[in-house]
Amino acid sequence: MRYTIILVLFLGSLSTVSCQNSPEKNKAEQLEKQTTVTPVEVPSKNGLSKAYFASGCFWCVEAVFESVFGVEESISGYSGGHTESPTYESTNTGTTGHAEAVEVIYNPKKVSFSTLVDVYFNSQNITQVNGQGPDRGSQYRSILFYQNQEQKEIIDKKITNLNNQLGDQKVAAQVFPFEKFWIAEEYHQDYEKNNPTNPYIQNVSIPRLNRFKAKMPEVLKENN
Repeated sequence: MRYTIILVLFLGSLSTVSCQNSPEKNKAEQLEKQTTVTPVEVPSKNGLSKAYFASGCFWCVEAVFESVFGVEESISGYSGGHTESPTYESTNTGTTGHAEAVEVIYNPKKVSFSTLVDVYFNSQNITQVNGQGPDRGSQYRSILFYQNQEQKEIIDKKITNLNNQLGDQKVAAQVFPFEKFWIAEEYHQDYEKNNPTNPYIQNVSIPRLNRFKAKMPEVLKENN
């Protein structure tokens, strides 16, 4: 989908494909996951913890989290689905159940999981179902992955508060127990940094990063 968008942006217009999951299907999938799957907790290593999020294009999300003080690295990959060893090509079909996701490696002494969740919500359109911006489909849906009950309670509380503010609209993100993260192909890593003149990066990814920076300047590495 991204490569199609790059061409369309170059031509000065934008086309999208229809979402592949309805909100009702999303809710059913979320309920099933939460009632049948025990979350996997990733142990801290060398004082660093890991958190997992999906929010549209992982090129965009990776850059957002890497701008945050206390985040050591953000890795692009796939999570939330039912197939083994997903690839970019297979995930893009929308049939694997996986979404483009990121693994955020962070220092909990410098940035909390709660703040990372705030970063997550402040860097996206929280009501867009199955996508962000021009990227549409279940592989671009928003998911917060929790590894324990404490993380789930943090996520649930923030979603409740946001829903109360939204009124008729609701937060579109799913909340899943974390199971496994599959690292994406090497060329996806640090994509925005390594491809600054790419039309998608210029027209979608960098503007998204800048919108986030304007919302939460206090958490940025450049301000700490």
